[in-house]
Amino acid sequence: MKLAVPVRQAVARMRAYQPPLEGRSGRLRLDFNENTIGCSPGVRRALARLTRTQVSMYPEYGPALRRLARFFRVRPEELLLTNGTDEGLRLVVDTFVESDDAVLLVEPSFALYRFYAELAGTRVVALRYGKGMEFPREEVLRALRARPQLFFLANPNNPTGTLVARNVLRGIREAAPRTLVVVDEAYFEFSGLTVIRWINRYANLIVTRTFSKGMGLAGLRLGCLFANCRLTAALRKAQSPYAVNVAALAAMEAATRDVWFIADYVRQANRSKQELQRGLTRLGVPHWPSAANFVLADFGARAPALLRAFRRRGILLRDRQTDFGRVGYVRITVGTRAQTRLLVRALEKLWPS
Repeated sequence: MKLAVPVRQAVARMRAYQPPLEGRSGRLRLDFNENTIGCSPGVRRALARLTRTQVSMYPEYGPALRRLARFFRVRPEELLLTNGTDEGLRLVVDTFVESDDAVLLVEPSFALYRFYAELAGTRVVALRYGKGMEFPREEVLRALRARPQLFFLANPNNPTGTLVARNVLRGIREAAPRTLVVVDEAYFEFSGLTVIRWINRYANLIVTRTFSKGMGLAGLRLGCLFANCRLTAALRKAQSPYAVNVAALAAMEAATRDVWFIADYVRQANRSKQELQRGLTRLGVPHWPSAANFVLADFGARAPALLRAFRRRGILLRDRQTDFGRVGYVRITVGTRAQTRLLVRALEKLWPS
């Protein structure tokens, strides 16, 4: 049936973003980089304590902002709560990007950077990570001379696991005085590198964080933007007034108190990653160093059959062939060491020696 109202040209030209979200419950979820053991006990208790009155009221953000500001060691006015990092990224584009602006990306990376840029009808300038998944520093610096309006940079990057060093980030920031630089630190807990402390030094820097990875709150959709007060004031003008719900606020407060849970899970995941990398090396599977809670591997032409075999065994991995233009590339989330050992044992049975 023909639409009675025409679709915007920017939307009509876009490729739909369709992550494989169905049929994941009850399986070993090594496909979406979530916390593989779930949220902390404190989070579950906090959700159970929510009252009928709290659920029936619109959320109040003052106490949550003050709590988070103390946790991240920033001022409340330098912090913006968002409905997951996804909403934060869209908010940045909605607030600062016009349709005739350019948005700079280094791909492959988080698909929603391009998604929101294309949705806004902007011009996307896309560079590429190298064959060894190295960050194209010189190409980025040259592209910044053209003064794009916005530069999205995931650090560590998804799906390559690449970590851009602090001195390189400083050089990028200094090369882009008229470009808004968004450093997405979704995997900070695993890398340990952050530039949040730079937000008062640089007027054109935004840092994003998520509660979906290390803290295990992906289902509640909670993220944060950090920037100087002028930037956050502009972002608040463009944001829906009740973007974050009361359950997410309660879970956030509990998660930031259960720092032992986060630290223990991160230690397990980082050790598990080393174990997975040793297993891949032993089996002769090409893979790359990663500063996040996942490893990118290249299984070649056998990857589709391998992914199906893992799924039959209740293990979900993420096919990333569309990022690289050929089959083979698979991203593997790491969780506990027991989960990784289960994965490696299955791989030993499925992969030719």
